Amino acid sequence: MTDSKLDFSGRTALVTGAASGIGAALARWLDAHGVGTLHLVDVNGEALEALDLDCQVVNHVADVANPDFWAGFEKSAGKLDHAAVNAGIGTGGAMAEVGFDTWRKVMSVNLDGAFLTLAAALRLMRANGRGSAVVTSSVTALKPVPGIGPYGVAKAAVAHMARIAAAENAAHGIRVNAIAPGGVDTNIWEASENFRAASAQHGREAAIAAMGASHPRGHFATPEELANDIGYLLSDMSANVTGTVLVSDGGYTF
Repeated sequence: MTDSKLDFSGRTALVTGAASGIGAALARWLDAHGVGTLHLVDVNGEALEALDLDCQVVNHVADVANPDFWAGFEKSAGKLDHAAVNAGIGTGGAMAEVGFDTWRKVMSVNLDGAFLTLAAALRLMRANGRGSAVVTSSVTALKPVPGIGPYGVAKAAVAHMARIAAAENAAHGIRVNAIAPGGVDTNIWEASENFRAASAQHGREAAIAAMGASHPRGHFATPEELANDIGYLLSDMSANVTGTVLVSDGGYTF
């Protein structure tokens, strides 16, 4: 039996980056915890359709960095209780070597898209008189990791954006937090040339296991484990938690 503070019955939630990885796991988690309606956003419409959830689902095949999409979403979505600002891409590069086109590509999705998502969600939740949001940041926002400059900078920015939004919206009954995952076994690693090379040579499972072995826990997290953390932050179980960045990294930032 679901704890009443983890019961999302009758509520409406938004999840971006919902077609795979953490976003897809969170969509399934919310579905299992009784959510009434899910608005799922991703550029991969086929993968969204394949989720096969029991709740009412509204799929939006869209780029989160498109302000026109969010303007339309606000007009049509109606009530919104929860938002997971999760869409992101993993492209990076060293600061002295990354091209400006790559920098802007990462910032467009990981920062601009996160801002547009959160701003729209906050306005809808203010109209509702309550709500909660979680922004997906990263441990690379806290610990400098060479070679992923644009990604780490964007993730640091969205963590602070969440804290500012929390301060601005507490009086409106809205909580905003961020989560900073460490290594998670998702498709985001496919953007790395080194990972693709290791996968080609040893197989994807072995490549993931080798990277995870460097963590104190000894392996990467699963998307489902991160969904548990995000679900907690969205739920009434964390009613007194706002403006925080929850680090879920298996001890990587020790």
